[in-house]
Formats: sequence, C-alpha cells, structure tokens
Amino acid sequence: MSKGMTSNQIFKTVRSYSIIVFGLLLYALSWTAFLIPHKITGGGVSGIGALVYYASGIPMGYTYFFINIALILLAIKMLGANFGVKTIFGVAVGSILLSALQMLIKAPVVDDKFMSTIIGGALSGVGLGIVFSQGGSTGGTDIIAMIINKYRNISPGRIIMLCDVFIIGSSFLVLLDLDPAKRIETIVYGYVTMAITAYSLDAVLSGTKQSVQVFVFSKHYQAIADRITTEVNRGVTVVDGMGWYSKEHQKVLISLVRKHEVSEVYKIIKEIDPEAFISVATVTGVYGRGFERIRH
Repeated sequence: MSKGMTSNQIFKTVRSYSIIVFGLLLYALSWTAFLIPHKITGGGVSGIGALVYYASGIPMGYTYFFINIALILLAIKMLGANFGVKTIFGVAVGSILLSALQMLIKAPVVDDKFMSTIIGGALSGVGLGIVFSQGGSTGGTDIIAMIINKYRNISPGRIIMLCDVFIIGSSFLVLLDLDPAKRIETIVYGYVTMAITAYSLDAVLSGTKQSVQVFVFSKHYQAIADRITTEVNRGVTVVDGMGWYSKEHQKVLISLVRKHEVSEVYKIIKEIDPEAFISVATVTGVYGRGFERIRH
C-alpha cells in the first residue's frame, strides 16, 4: 500500500482482499470437500490439477500454482498491474487453501455423488463470482474470461464453459481405474458441475450490477429529486407529463439506480409523499457515468 493512501482507501483495500479470500475459501471447499473425493473433474487449471492428482497423487494445489505462474504474466500485460497483483494474491491464497484443505478433508462431505456435484458446482460459481466482483481472479481460464469480458459484452460464465469442455472430457483418458461406463458417468457429472458453476457465477455478477428504472409521479417532485440526488447519489431527470383522464399537467421523475438502492428510494418517497405513484422496471443494461462502460 502506498504512503499516500488515506485510512478510507486502506479500509476499502483490506475489505476487498478479505472478500477475495472468502471467495477463494468457498472455491477451495467446492473442490476439496465435494468434487475431488468423488473424482469429479471441473474446468480450468483446477481441473487440470485434479486430473494430475488422479493420475499421479500430486496435490492439486501444487499443479494449480505452477501452471498459473505463466498465466499471471498475461494478466499483468492485458489487464494492468492492479489486476496482476490481485491475480498473484488469488493464485497464492488459492494454492494454499487447496493444499491445506485437501490434506484436512480425506472423505466426501456428502456421500451422494449427484448432490456433491450440485453443491460443489454452486459453491465454485459463488466463490468465483465473489472473487471476480472485487477485480480478482483464481487464474487459469478465469484470466481468459476476464480479458474477453473487458473488451466484449460476453458473460464470463459462458467463456469459461467453452474453455473447460476439453479439460473435463480429458478425464476419460485419466481415470483408468474406472470402467468406461463409470468414466463416462463421471464426465457427465463434470459437465453438470461446469454448467452449475457458470450459472452461479453469472447470477452473482449480475446480481451486483443489476439496475432498475424508477418513474415517480408526485406533486412534491422537487423534494424527492433533491433527496435522491444527495442521499442516493443518483441522477434524476424531470420531464413534463399530462394525465389523460384528468387533463392535468404534472412533472415525472425518472431515475436509474442499482437494485440494492431501490429500498432507499422507496424510503425517501414514503417520507415525502406516501400517495406518490411509482413504477419500477428492471433494465437489461445501463451504460454511462456511474454504471457500466460500453465495450466494443
């Protein structure tokens, strides 16, 4: 941390890295407690590490760490030094957690293979989503996903899904201690895990970025607009309207806010004008200052 950082900036940095650690813990648990004990292969470098472990007994944390060293250089070049620092941090902490938890967890937490697939995939996706939301990465195909997502409006979950198909399919050539039918079954479980991971990842990321459009019809529009601007820190547009039935002219407020900010807007309107008419609609995308940036 630089000497010029304020206490607030230090707090935000520490908070961001703490959230990344929590996400990595969920990700490591998904593998060590649910997937590896059932020899289920997921995607990414972790999937490669799992295949190496199944074939040679080398803990996946080691394979995960060394393969990611080369990919970190790509992350620094394409995504900037800040992303590179968080990637190094993510890979280091992820490797430690995977190695430590693999030593501690010797048996599956859930005996049923299908339930382990669902829980493992969901935990993996949520963990990745938490890490991604803080600008971090667990390495591997995540880096590729973040690079493409930086320049194209393509969901990271879909990119990772396409990248990981080959890795999971390769488990057929590694799990030689199982008969062909069992190997095919395990591959199917791997693809189910991959799909659940992608869905959970997108759900976490879209949940943090989802926006809504609010229309407010009220005679006290000025007071409502002032408080939304100062307290929620969101812009408000005032347009002229006319009620067709009453033929009365009135002002209409239009504001775009994050979904988690809507309750604050409701509170403001209720305090000023409980009789106000409000319309709220989810929007598929908001681009501009304070929201997303258009990627070409």
